[in-house]
Amino acid sequence: MEHLLGVTLVGFTAGMLGTGIGGISAFVINKKGNRFMSFILEFSAGLMMAVVCFDLLPHAFELGGLEWTIIGIIIGVTLIIYLDNLIKAANLGKRLKVVNSRLLRVGILMMVGIALHNFPEGVAIGSGFEASVKLGLSLTFVIAIHNIPEGLAMAVPMRAGGMGNLKVLFYTIIAGVPMGIGAFVGAMLGEISQEVIAICLGFAGGAMLYIVCGDLIPESKSIYKGRLSTIGNILGIILGIIISAGAH
Repeated sequence: MEHLLGVTLVGFTAGMLGTGIGGISAFVINKKGNRFMSFILEFSAGLMMAVVCFDLLPHAFELGGLEWTIIGIIIGVTLIIYLDNLIKAANLGKRLKVVNSRLLRVGILMMVGIALHNFPEGVAIGSGFEASVKLGLSLTFVIAIHNIPEGLAMAVPMRAGGMGNLKVLFYTIIAGVPMGIGAFVGAMLGEISQEVIAICLGFAGGAMLYIVCGDLIPESKSIYKGRLSTIGNILGIILGIIISAGAH
């Protein structure tokens, strides 16, 4: 029982600390003009796209194959479109009195995608500890590190949309909670169907790709059409590749 609780605590800490640090780093990014904000949004978009394409989805392919991963991607995109419509209908921008309701919506959708992504990663941590302590600790470190840019990618649009620092920090930390739950499940079951994990990873990847391509990049281009935003996207992709390479 103590082992199970310990693994669960490690999962919670890795998830909440990683995304929380990313949220805190967004506090230094204030609205300093459209060019700067466009650069940051595209940097976050490029970073997330690289992590999804070079880390998350290849891992899903290895576990469950192309077919199950594609099914997960389709389900993820469909759900995010549905949630996007619900958030629009709820008119959160007026309710929360934010500066930019579209950016707020992007931040909330990103939080959903990251939270969904964190659950199977938590399962990986829990299963890793069941295999060996060394593997479990290695997975925990790598996942915690690459959760930092995910927290940043979520917090930047929330912050730019006018949400207060404490709320941004709260939501980024909450997005890491599913990792602890996943670690508990992984440690309990020892092994879980690889096809199920592939669907979960594909689900999260599809959700985040839709957010990047359908919201973050279009929003960036709408506020600034110069080259700096494109450079930000490329730099984000490069950083995402470096993070993904370090995970293998």
